[in-house]
Amino acid sequence: MSRRRESRFPVRRLAAFVLPALLAACVQVVPAPKAPSRPPARPAAQKPRPVPPAPVRPAPARPAPAQPASAIAVGVKAGPSVASLPLGGSDAAAALASFRESCPRVTVRTDASGLTRPADWRSACAAAAAWGGKSAAQFFQTYFETVRVGDGKGFATGYYEPEIAGSRNPAPGYAVPVYSMPGDLVRAKPGDASPTPSGRMPLGRYDGRGSFVPYHDRAAIERGALSGQGLEIAWVADPIEFFFLQVQGSGRLRAPDGSVMRIGYAGQNGLPYTGIGGLMRDRGLVGSGPGQYSGSMQGIIQYIHDNPVDGAALMRENKSWVFFKELRGDGPLGALNVPVRAHASVAADPRFVPLGAPVWLRLDRREATGLWVAQDTGGAIKGANRFDTFWGAGEQARLTAGGMSGRGEALILVPKGTLARLGVR
Repeated sequence: MSRRRESRFPVRRLAAFVLPALLAACVQVVPAPKAPSRPPARPAAQKPRPVPPAPVRPAPARPAPAQPASAIAVGVKAGPSVASLPLGGSDAAAALASFRESCPRVTVRTDASGLTRPADWRSACAAAAAWGGKSAAQFFQTYFETVRVGDGKGFATGYYEPEIAGSRNPAPGYAVPVYSMPGDLVRAKPGDASPTPSGRMPLGRYDGRGSFVPYHDRAAIERGALSGQGLEIAWVADPIEFFFLQVQGSGRLRAPDGSVMRIGYAGQNGLPYTGIGGLMRDRGLVGSGPGQYSGSMQGIIQYIHDNPVDGAALMRENKSWVFFKELRGDGPLGALNVPVRAHASVAADPRFVPLGAPVWLRLDRREATGLWVAQDTGGAIKGANRFDTFWGAGEQARLTAGGMSGRGEALILVPKGTLARLGVR
């Protein structure tokens, strides 16, 4: 769903940098007042004034080491054979169906990870289209080999498709607007701003003087910065539920008459995502002690409900805002522009995982262990072996996704012959 997601409720990480400054103290010696009834005391020999130490200046900060930009840069090595993996029949069948849906994309798109080329996928995709009812596990054993990226230590969270109360038209009790992409949200022209680390020009807007500035943040949009522009495609009832729908990147709006409108990610305001779960943890609000809350999505929502003023301010610290479009298909669309499927699709960082590739996860969460297909991305899903598992819609999906945090092993399945071409052993 091309979300900004952060752990999904992964506790987001903040780094604080403090530059120490030492101030020298200058001491002024003030003589004691003389007693009028006594003769003046003989002045004592004055001690030399202490010389303040020279200010201690912090050593210049070393630039952070450049982060690897691809799986190849991190380092890859051959993993175990697919036949040695305990592929279950149901998850292999679901992965095959999702892989088949991804084939029109993987056979033409450039793989940013450096692992594969479009031509590498054609044989497996042709076989997938004609595989029929044969063993799905055998399909993956026949056409794929595994690769371990970096140390192969995987971390997975979860996301789902929320359903909240909404309406296509303004109605009493439905006051929170759902905006489509605004026309003034653009990328800077070369020379008007510095490129992002990825090399692309940043998103923002041109103000009345023609200067490129950051786009409106969450607080400004909530105060009405986009009102009156005709951008509303729907209205929802609960701002908290809508906040988390934005985090998920897509969802369903159920109207009072029972009809359902599916909305999906159309874009984002270009400002960084801040995970409020991480802020709560940094502030001592997450834990098992008195007054603390679970770090799961459910715990975060409970805190906001219990503390509406502080909770609203907390949500505004996430300056990112997601814009939506109406979806007409049978499922939320991922970054490959194909539907993501429950128990089959994962979000991944395309710099380290070819989108469309099967992924094997062996985690300390049994329900997330198995074969998945990388079909989505997320703003917080960054780095090698970082995944976000998709659990569908409904209350059970919400509970599973909200509490998902699994660690273990990750393997990427690539078409046979890829490792030999890359010279990987």
